Amino acid sequence: MKKILACMRKAITDYNMIQKGDKIAVGVSGGKDSFTLLLGLNRLREFLPESFEITAVCLTLGLDNEDISPLEILCKEKGIPFIKKETLIGKIVFDVRNEKNPCSLCANLRRGALHNTAVELGCNKVALGHHLDDVIETFFLSLLYEGRINTFEPVTYLSKKNLHLIRPLVYMPEFEIKSFIRKNNIQVVENPCPANCKTSRQFVKDLIQNLCTKDPIIKTRIFGAIKRHFPQWDTTNL
Repeated sequence: MKKILACMRKAITDYNMIQKGDKIAVGVSGGKDSFTLLLGLNRLREFLPESFEITAVCLTLGLDNEDISPLEILCKEKGIPFIKKETLIGKIVFDVRNEKNPCSLCANLRRGALHNTAVELGCNKVALGHHLDDVIETFFLSLLYEGRINTFEPVTYLSKKNLHLIRPLVYMPEFEIKSFIRKNNIQVVENPCPANCKTSRQFVKDLIQNLCTKDPIIKTRIFGAIKRHFPQWDTTNL
């Protein structure tokens, strides 16, 4: 947990993610990333100088094999407010639309539902569990499949919703998150998506991992290049 908190605190400080009085909707699926984000923010509430509130928000997808009980149990044990938002996103994507490339539509629908729920709850921020590997993979996805140089930002303002999206895990490598979950015997929720591990993101993840077997610090170089290229990531300008 010390490594997790140190990385999260640095990201929060570097990009001024949290201010006093913030009400933060934490997007949780019950996977390793969202569990780590939720537990980290809950611990940071104990000693960060800025007092803030968190509420865990989980969107169901309307799929038959969903089981979010581990997430509900953990939130109850930790005293974290928990909101379950029922949706039919999975059925829309796979049954109604029968999408051949379902990830984009699913992500857009989930984002909209999460943002709307945050507004309904009176939150001014939404915390997402994107980590360092996600930053790099999104960069490659944009380059290879869209023909542009782009990735998401550590903090994004949505003017139509008057919401800030924050990503406190952006300095945390994925292997550290896996280690944290394993060492603490945290039961994660299995991903119910039929397209899980069959996506373009998985292809890019495998590609980068293959490169890293030949040069272990490739991810460090790529992330450094991202921070130098994008003004929103360059902490020297903040």
